[in-house]
Amino acid sequence: MASPSAHAAIIDGKAFAAGLVTRITTAAARLRASHGLTPGLAVVIVGDDPASQIYVRNKGERTSAAGMRSDTHRLEETTTQADLLALIASLNADSGIHGILVQLPLPPHIDASAVLDAIDPDKDVDGFHVVNAGRLAVGLPGLVPCTPLGSVMLLKDTLGDLSGLHAVIVGRSNIVGKPMAQLLLAESCTVTVAHSRTRDLPTLCRTADILVAAVGRPEMIRGDWIKPGATIIDVGINRVPSADPVKAAEGRTRVVGDVALAEASEVAAHITPVPGGVGPMTIACLLANTYTAACRSAGIEPETLDA
Repeated sequence: MASPSAHAAIIDGKAFAAGLVTRITTAAARLRASHGLTPGLAVVIVGDDPASQIYVRNKGERTSAAGMRSDTHRLEETTTQADLLALIASLNADSGIHGILVQLPLPPHIDASAVLDAIDPDKDVDGFHVVNAGRLAVGLPGLVPCTPLGSVMLLKDTLGDLSGLHAVIVGRSNIVGKPMAQLLLAESCTVTVAHSRTRDLPTLCRTADILVAAVGRPEMIRGDWIKPGATIIDVGINRVPSADPVKAAEGRTRVVGDVALAEASEVAAHITPVPGGVGPMTIACLLANTYTAACRSAGIEPETLDA
C-alpha cells in the first residue's frame, strides 16, 4: 500500500482513457489490416430523452474516431416492444455488427429486461446479459460491464498487483457493485460488499485498502470513514445545487461523487475525482468490449489493452 499523504494523488481517468482509446484504435487498425475485420457497434435509442441523445451521439462519434463501424438506430417513443425486439434480432444476425447497446432508460411500455435478454451475449458490450454475469462469476471469458472494467484498469495502473488487499465496495447493483466484486476477486483481493443495510458502515469502510463507492448518494462517504493511505474509486455521478448561492438560486448545478472529495483527499493516498475519474473510462471500455467481441467472433485472440 502507498503510505498516507497530506493530499491524495488524483487518479486521472481522463488521461488513462485517452491512452486506452489510442491503444484500441491501433489494435483495431491492425485487426483490419491483418484479417480484413472492422469492429462494428450498433447503438439503439428509443424516444428523444435529451441526455440519452447526447450520450448516443458521443458514443457514435467516439466509435467512428477509433476506426470502427458505428450504426445508430433512432426509434420513435411509440415504437412497440415487438418492433424493438425485431431490430435486436436483425442486429444479432448481422455479421458486421459485433456489439449491440440499447440506451437506457426505455419508454415505460417496453420491458427493458426482455430487451437486454434478447441481445446475443457475445454482442452484449454493456455486459448486462445474465450469461455474461454468469461467465464473470465463474471466471470464463465474457463481456464485462464497462464501469467496473475501467475501474479495475485504473486500480491496477495505480497500485500494480492488487492481491491480498481488502476491497470494500459500497453498493450491490448488477451494473457496478456485483461485477466489481467479481473482478476484484479475480485479482485476488479480499472483497466485502456493503450496502444500505450494512451495520456500522463507517467502521467497515475504515478497514478498506481499496474503497469503491457506487451508491448514488452525493458525498455520503466522509473523510473519517477512510483508512489512511487507502485508494478510493468514486463511481458516483450526482447532480447537486451549485456551491455558489447565486448560481444555485438560478437553478445551476454541479456534479459530485459519492465521496466527499476534499475530506477524503486529506486521508487517502489515491482518489478518482468526479468528474474526470471513472466516467471517461466507461466509453473507452465500451470500445474495448466492441474490439474484443469482434476478435472473438472470428476466433482471434484480442490484443492486451491494459497500459
